[in-house]
Amino acid sequence: MVSARLSPFGSTVFTTITARARETGAIDLGQGYPSWEGPDFVKRAAVAAILEASNQYPPSMGVPELRQAIADRWRLDTGAEIDPVANVTVTSGCTEALAATFLGTFDPGDRIVVFEPAYDAYPVGCALAGAQPDYVTLHHPHFEFDPSAVRSALEAGARAILVNTPHNPTGKVFTIEEMKFIADMAIEYDALVITDEVYERMVYEGEHIRMATLPGMWERTITLSSIGKSFSLTGWKTGWAIAPEHLTSAVRAAHQFLTFTTPNPMQLGAAAALRAPAEYYEELSAGYAAKRNKLTDGLGEVGFGVVAPQGAYYVLADHTSFGFPDDLAFVDHLITDVGVAAIPPSYFYHVSEEGRRLVRFAFCKDDDTLDAALVRLQKLRRP
Repeated sequence: MVSARLSPFGSTVFTTITARARETGAIDLGQGYPSWEGPDFVKRAAVAAILEASNQYPPSMGVPELRQAIADRWRLDTGAEIDPVANVTVTSGCTEALAATFLGTFDPGDRIVVFEPAYDAYPVGCALAGAQPDYVTLHHPHFEFDPSAVRSALEAGARAILVNTPHNPTGKVFTIEEMKFIADMAIEYDALVITDEVYERMVYEGEHIRMATLPGMWERTITLSSIGKSFSLTGWKTGWAIAPEHLTSAVRAAHQFLTFTTPNPMQLGAAAALRAPAEYYEELSAGYAAKRNKLTDGLGEVGFGVVAPQGAYYVLADHTSFGFPDDLAFVDHLITDVGVAAIPPSYFYHVSEEGRRLVRFAFCKDDDTLDAALVRLQKLRRP
């Protein structure tokens, strides 16, 4: 049974930690959703769509307005033209885009290079398709990987590489050198590349490189993203897949029977969001950079080992100075005795022990929440 192969982590642990935070009054820096609502102009567009547009089934591939907006945004970001009919598929969040990609492009027994720590939907997606993840570890503290491990996996038969940049949970932004290496490996071994780019607008150091824009990579890359993180609308679950026509057909073959489509109002609201001016994204990134600095500085003062993330909105901090045996015990202490909830990142690893020394905090919270959490974390300071 497929269910027997699925990870028990996922939303179960997130939900449990969030529930414990509510029960105990702990400040929740665990689950990665903002503590504020998305922009009014986007919400108004969705409300208008409910009242003025069709609320019946939209096209399975997505409403034309959103597919065109995605193509227009791609052109603004990359300078390249894509066909909104042949290259864009709207999905119910990036999570469904991942599932449709796995189910549409892989056969049972296929092997996929997955960098760990890994967002928990990746191994589950492999399990759903009957595929096998080949894990390559991003090593703390700078989360670099061994290039020979990628080559070895491809030599052993892996037919795809999954790249998440900016990366959850490490905050790593893959460098141009790393991306070119992965591209070279994909071309040499005739492998696909799947990129999860939901944190694409949250880059504080380095540059967000789109794999599909590198030489020779458009024809072998599926680019996935959504509006949830960039517009603080995680509950809308509106995402997309961008790919050449032959890979788009594979994604749509699975998408048709997963969710079939995504609600009309959310799609039309998302189309309005993607027409936001450049200033919106600049302010978003600058605001998150300030929150990152507030949290990392505060954690360092308390006694955590901290390397500031380059992107996304998470910090993986080293808790070993506080004397706890692993991340599970430490997170339990944080919730019960300190009053702050966080995520134990060992669940993001396959067999690696590296996660046991770390703890994940989310800084997608308002400043008052971050300040209050840092005050409570002062309880950890050694005399």
